[in-house]
Formats: sequence, structure tokens, C-alpha cells
Amino acid sequence: MADPLLTLVQWLSPAFPVGGFAYSHGLEWAIAAGELRDAPTLAPWIEETLRFGAGRNDAILIAQCLAEGADIPALAALAQALAASRERLVESMEQGRAFLAVTNRLTGDDWPPMPYPVALGAAARALGLAPVTVVSLYLHAFASNLVQAGVRFIPLGQTEGQKVLAGLHPCISALADEAAAASIDDLGGGAMRGDLAAMRHETMEVRIFRT
Repeated sequence: MADPLLTLVQWLSPAFPVGGFAYSHGLEWAIAAGELRDAPTLAPWIEETLRFGAGRNDAILIAQCLAEGADIPALAALAQALAASRERLVESMEQGRAFLAVTNRLTGDDWPPMPYPVALGAAARALGLAPVTVVSLYLHAFASNLVQAGVRFIPLGQTEGQKVLAGLHPCISALADEAAAASIDDLGGGAMRGDLAAMRHETMEVRIFRT
């Protein structure tokens, strides 16, 4: 039998075909606009996204999916409603669709397309892992993808990028603990600058990333 933790690590690896490299979560616009220029400007932007934006909501949604008796279709609908812009919805739905296209074949499940955090939570139910473990590894993968967007587009050196990611570890751990104990009523956020960046990305004439 496959090790549940290693299975989750595989699912969240950059090698797993969800296409995360194509999405910047609005970072591309912020970099092009000159708001993100180096590691000291990138790090707080990502931390705010984790603490107050999609990172926090995704974390709570995953934890809710793992709870006994979870209503996965309802959580999927809620995740769609929480998307602050068209591109955010596309980003979440496309990655969720790609994730389930593979995991359904690997596990024999038949989950329909749904937003990425709910897709992960639904698939991870069978792994039997603690919610804090699933959430923390998801948030780490999410933050890592944003850091790599900065490394590629600012551009930022690989070592500087890894320093940024390492500096986010306390935030990730604290947020995972918070999400594991949260209720559905705790959903919500306020990363307004990041949401505006995602909206403005839609109108960029030249784009490398899809979002």
C-alpha cells in the first residue's frame, strides 16, 4: 500500500500535471507595474496572500473537506463563489480539473471538476492524514509556486527565492493550525491589492502567465 504522506507529496509536487507554473495569481501584473522588484517586496505580498487572501480561504476549505460528513459539492460551489475575479476562478477550476483528471485515474475515484483546494481535499479524504498536514503541504506548494513566478519574472535568483520561501514557513504553519480548527463561518479575506492585481492582469496586452 502506498504511503499516504508520500502520496500527498507527489500530488503537490511541481511534477504533478496541474499546470501551476502557468499561473501567477496576479503577480505578473504587480511585477510589471513595478510594485514587486526584489525579495523584500515579494515576501510580504505572498504572506498577505496566504494570511488574508486565497491562501487562508483555500486552507479552511481543505480542512472542511476533510471533516466527517463534509458536503463536497456545497464546498465546491462556495469555493467558486469566493473567487474574487474571473482569472481567479479560471486558475482554481483549471488546476482542479487537471488534478482530478489524474488522481481519479490513480485512485479509481470519480470526482467531477471542482476548484483546486476542494479537489485536493476531496481526494485526500481517503489518505487519512491530519488536516493540518494536508493544509500545510498545500500552502507550501501554493507559496512555492508564487515564489517561482517571482524568480522567473522579477527576475529573482534561486537562492533569494528559497530564502523567501523559508521565511514563509512560520506563516504557513500558523495558518494550517488555524484552518484545522476553523469553521465554515471563518471564511473570508481582505487581500485587496492582490485581488486588484488579478483583475488588472486580465487587461495586460503582453502576458507570460495565464493569470
